[in-house]
Amino acid sequence: MLKIDLHTHILPPPGVWPDWAARFGEGAWVSLRETGPCGARMYVGGEVFREVGRNCWDAAMRIAECDAVLRSAGGAVRVQTLSTVPVMFSYWASPGAGYDLSRWLNDEIARTVAAHPERFAGLGTLPMQAPELACRELERCVGELGLAGAQIGSHVNSWNLSEPALYPVFERAEGLGAAIFVHPWEMMGAGEMPKYWLPWLVGMPAETSRAICSVIFGGVLERLPRLRLCFAHAGGSFPGTIGRIIHGHECRPDLCAVDNPRSPREYLRNEATGAPGRFFVDSLTHDARALRGVIALLGEERVALGSDYPFPLGEAEPGALICSMPDLTDRTKARLLAGTALEFLGAGAGRFAAEGARMS
Repeated sequence: MLKIDLHTHILPPPGVWPDWAARFGEGAWVSLRETGPCGARMYVGGEVFREVGRNCWDAAMRIAECDAVLRSAGGAVRVQTLSTVPVMFSYWASPGAGYDLSRWLNDEIARTVAAHPERFAGLGTLPMQAPELACRELERCVGELGLAGAQIGSHVNSWNLSEPALYPVFERAEGLGAAIFVHPWEMMGAGEMPKYWLPWLVGMPAETSRAICSVIFGGVLERLPRLRLCFAHAGGSFPGTIGRIIHGHECRPDLCAVDNPRSPREYLRNEATGAPGRFFVDSLTHDARALRGVIALLGEERVALGSDYPFPLGEAEPGALICSMPDLTDRTKARLLAGTALEFLGAGAGRFAAEGARMS
């Protein structure tokens, strides 16, 4: 079966990074310094952030790992969808600085995709702190660079995704047919839970639910019915708390339904007709029971393989969980492994559709 991994991250290689602090002044700028032939160290504002392997920037290594190391997971990943590491969003930066950073990152992703068009699709990044510039860069990503759309954060500084200032970006995405992948970042409460990796284990799922609830309650999905949004990490804590979310909307409409009267239930899979939900999620649950619940909630047409490659919280063998589940039919597995990603990416993945039809 064709495998398209919708959720992978990439960085430009060490040695090509501009000195952003010298250009725009001090701030939480990210830099990457090679530590040896196999890895590098990321710095944020001069402080160590994390160690990364060479596969975080080396396209040949990524392809080799897809073809060899990951073959045991029911077949190699044929296509990776590339997006930047969320710390690179840099929404705190000035509009001009954020715009220049986005253009540089997007040029690098487009260069990698162009060098290996049969193995990679691309999602750009946008200066969401400056919506007009974000619209301009999204147009360039789709029209000039050939990317499928963009990855954005779960919030933009103090703005939730329901913020009216952000609506033109979503409107432009719908008009362009651009896919928008939403990834948690700058997790709420991180300063109050420094131990046990809780920002990543608790904060990230909450951030994703925050983003989903914002676009539902804020009426973004209602006003833009053709907008394609996908949320990372299988929707985070949203699927597990959907009953509470629906009940809250019903018992306190004065608080929850102020911008959109429709129940969150209407954006999920319709149990009567089988019609899929209104938004996409990736498959990254690490648990078969959780994945079954997500499929039941949104429909297989809205769940796409996503591994979070090449980071530790990701699925080490992308697609292994899906392939291991005996209760899923081959048709459902094919949909989860590639079909849903093809639909989400749209024209940006058209070149992979024929291979998907051949392999199925």
